[in-house]
Amino acid sequence: MATAELTTHDLIAQHRPTLDQALETIRTRAYWSPHPEHPKAYGENGSLDAAAGKAAFEAVLNTRLDLGQPGTDDWVGNEVSPYGIELGVTYPHPDLETLLPAMRAGQRAWRDAGPELRAVVCLEILKRISERTHEFTHAVMHTSGQAFMMAFQAGGPHAQDRGLEAVAYAYAEQVRTPGTAEWTKPQGKRDPLSMTKSFTPVPRGTALLIGCNTFPTWNGYPGLFASLATGNAVLVKPHPRAVLPLALTVGIAREALAAAGFDPNLVALAAERPGEGIAKTLATRPEIRIIDYTGSTAFGDWLEANARQAQVFTEKAGVNTVVVESTANYKGMLANLAFSLSLYSGQMCTTPQNLLIPREGIRTDEGPKTFDEVVADLARAVDGLLGDDARANGLLGAIVNPDVKARLEAAAGLGEVALASREVSNPEFPDAVVRTPVIVKLDGAKPDDEAAYMSECFGPVSFAVAVDSAADAVALLRRTVREQGAMTVGAYTTDEEVEEAIQEVCLEESAQLSFNLTGGVYVNQTAAFSDFHGSGGNPAANAALTDGAFVANRFRVVEVRRDV
Repeated sequence: MATAELTTHDLIAQHRPTLDQALETIRTRAYWSPHPEHPKAYGENGSLDAAAGKAAFEAVLNTRLDLGQPGTDDWVGNEVSPYGIELGVTYPHPDLETLLPAMRAGQRAWRDAGPELRAVVCLEILKRISERTHEFTHAVMHTSGQAFMMAFQAGGPHAQDRGLEAVAYAYAEQVRTPGTAEWTKPQGKRDPLSMTKSFTPVPRGTALLIGCNTFPTWNGYPGLFASLATGNAVLVKPHPRAVLPLALTVGIAREALAAAGFDPNLVALAAERPGEGIAKTLATRPEIRIIDYTGSTAFGDWLEANARQAQVFTEKAGVNTVVVESTANYKGMLANLAFSLSLYSGQMCTTPQNLLIPREGIRTDEGPKTFDEVVADLARAVDGLLGDDARANGLLGAIVNPDVKARLEAAAGLGEVALASREVSNPEFPDAVVRTPVIVKLDGAKPDDEAAYMSECFGPVSFAVAVDSAADAVALLRRTVREQGAMTVGAYTTDEEVEEAIQEVCLEESAQLSFNLTGGVYVNQTAAFSDFHGSGGNPAANAALTDGAFVANRFRVVEVRRDV
């Protein structure tokens, strides 16, 4: 164990109130966040302000990020920002035969610390991350291509909220069973049977976090903190294009663990050489007992089929759908959809792809609108939203990788283009690839169109799909969710029967549903402590962020009985 700088008393005194509030909030599902989501809120009490955060990010560029972990046999890294900057940071490449045993060495003390101390140490890690939110903003921005404000919020406070949420669920599940019990069974005239029993949450083993390119912290923190809070060591394998945010996280976690008197090797980084594919090697090693993964369906399916020794949590691809049947706020609907389609260039697992619209049109507060009118008006709404290049850059960010750009360019050949994508210049980052969304009209009755709208086209691509009726839209929605999965479903309707039918589909097929969004809440955004991200009940993901099932199987309860 490391020498403690933070006493158990200090950690509990500082962080127990936050843990208690998080526990109460996951019970009530109300709004709450301890992490400010405005940049100007940072700069006091040890946190970096905007200038200091940017300077800290720039200071790490073109350096070797030495985390002090054992078993380093090489230094690797070749990240290039979607905004055109070569980061030049190198990271430790692991000798697994050395690193994995070292990670296991500290697990007994971490297990024996118990749920409360583990939880408050995790909250100390999150506090230290929060103090460096501005530094993380630039790290996320220049690995994911998110625009500054989105990188700040989603990569910073919202990711930290999801990590804290996971800690709260982990703590709640672990203390559901009492630590000790006195057991007495009457035996009639004979002496009763008496025993003392103890119940200890024990970790499964080393967890593997396989990070993603687009949301390295937001998608990474739930699994990281759920595993750590339940007693497991965590090996972090970042996406090769997005190493820096998770490497910074590992460094902070190691520092906080050591400060609390625990082995810093409970958290370590596994960066890889170009094309090495270390995730497959790690995923099937016997030491790895938990895997968290966000990414393509193909590799998620491979993990589920081949990592048989591990409990595997996956978030994969899906086809998100919005049913547009009628609306009482036509302008609000168009504005809401335009923002949802544009945010981060559609590079979110929750962005709508298919808009199912009756071919005879819809009812609105502005009178009937034909299918063509709805699609044309939506195209104008997107155009209006992104007409100013400065505003467009602030919403779109940059295209994260060449594959997304290729899909965007190919989409125009799939049908009639209702809104063409255009190139947007970024004066601050002239090498950034910035593109507005494309909207393509497809006919739901044509077999040739089905191949396009029945598979995920990740990026700023949307399909306006003409269907024969509301009933056909509901049927297609059901089929899409059942066969392809969906992280989100949206619907616009003023008809109670249609609303009930859509809701029933989503309940039966386990898809998260939003009705009639016309204001500042969007179908592709979820709030920690209140909204579930994914359901774990359809092919898009086998887990939800965050619920009891996401944490409960990361540990088991071992009972020790003693005769009295």
